Amino acid sequence: MEPWPVMAGGAVAAAAGLAWLGWRAHEADWGRRTLTVVDGLVRLFCRRWHRLVADPVPLPESGPALLVANHVSGLDPVLMVAAVRRPLRFLIAREQYERRGLRWLFRAMGCIPVDRESRPQQAFREALAALARGEVVALFPGGRIQPPGRPPPPLKRGVARLAALSGAPVLAVHIGGVRGQGRVLGAVFLRARARLVFRGETRCRPGDEARCLARLEAWLTRG
Repeated sequence: MEPWPVMAGGAVAAAAGLAWLGWRAHEADWGRRTLTVVDGLVRLFCRRWHRLVADPVPLPESGPALLVANHVSGLDPVLMVAAVRRPLRFLIAREQYERRGLRWLFRAMGCIPVDRESRPQQAFREALAALARGEVVALFPGGRIQPPGRPPPPLKRGVARLAALSGAPVLAVHIGGVRGQGRVLGAVFLRARARLVFRGETRCRPGDEARCLARLEAWLTRG
């Protein structure tokens, strides 16, 4: 017997098995079966490989919300997806959004690419529109990944402006235990003992952005 039909049949069976596992493990409905299966696989990967221990994150069951976290590696958004029960719309740097082989996934997830140099306001408007539609927008207010041994970066004001203009609550989580701190793709594969700690929920009122930002900074920069 030619080996190719056997190999092809094995690949199909393996893919079907993964799809079944992902569907059984999913906790968020992304509106598309493929993404919902990916949701389940992400949860299994984080819990089994990265040994994720996550606090319950009390996102509202419906309506807008902002989910913010410190940013230590490329694993961070994966951990955040695995820790909540609603789809997340990530703000993501344009250069990461355009990564070969991953762009289809970022686009399917509804990620919002940010052009830091040319048109950052476009991403801000898209995020505001997503909140107006009752979605959950996830972002890293410190901006770039924090290299190991460096102090956390100051938070950017955009998150407070988004919260004040949309009226959405801001929920803060702190990520720790990542082995590949400072790395992007490498951190996804280096086995960790990941920990996601819920730090608190707040609202930013118009004119109160500075105080709101200080509160978030205290939550996110505390180890």
